Amino acid sequence: MKYFFLWVLSSIALPSCAAYSPQPLSLNHPAHADAPVAPRSALSQTLVYTRADAALPRSAAAAEPGGETVTAEGKVIAAVPSAAQLVVEHGKIEGFMDAMTMGYRVEPPSLMDGVKSGDRIRFTIDVPKKAIIKLDKMN
Repeated sequence: MKYFFLWVLSSIALPSCAAYSPQPLSLNHPAHADAPVAPRSALSQTLVYTRADAALPRSAAAAEPGGETVTAEGKVIAAVPSAAQLVVEHGKIEGFMDAMTMGYRVEPPSLMDGVKSGDRIRFTIDVPKKAIIKLDKMN
């Protein structure tokens, strides 16, 4: 009886399960071996920006003449010479941003020479460029 039941089940179920054959992939399908590869976008040169960067209030006390730069002090967390960037932990920069750890481009990159993680620095940021344009080691 047991084998009869299996025979009946297999004779009903197996013939109705035809082999699945998927449609061939078109050349534009991303899984196709010969599909064109999308161009790679350029890597970002920015480590972090904040919402505060969208509207930058200016403060005469924090800005140098011309109102286009601000000066601050901080500690270098990381130097990334290949991207000409420094990651700096700094206090509040009056009229510019709150205390935070943030990556900044350095222009010109030669300003980074001799700067390493742990160094205390005084730096000047060009506000429109959001880049460090002057850098002095403090230790």
